[in-house]
Amino acid sequence: MFDIGFWEMSLIALIALMVLGPERLPSAARTVGLWVGRARRMVADVKSDINREIKDGELKELEALKKSVQKTSEEFTSSVSSAADSAQREAEKLDPKNVVETLTDSTTEAKNG
Repeated sequence: MFDIGFWEMSLIALIALMVLGPERLPSAARTVGLWVGRARRMVADVKSDINREIKDGELKELEALKKSVQKTSEEFTSSVSSAADSAQREAEKLDPKNVVETLTDSTTEAKNG
């Protein structure tokens, strides 16, 4: 974590023993251990909060993308449907029966007209 080796830890323990004495050293070590534990839990909580926020942001982006894809799909389906209807109307106009009826109607109108 802090890149402290064995000899550095030994030196810190020796100085602590000399400063605090053998009576107060165990309680001081316990207190330092509690502080380190609290600090680690706080860091872990902050990391989990950050990860949660990142996931929430990603989910919002994915939902927006999903809506965009659905809208595009609906527009495409509508366009294909209208193109199919238009093609069907054009095909009906070119149907031989309709062509004969149209020609017959137009010649009848021309004679009557």
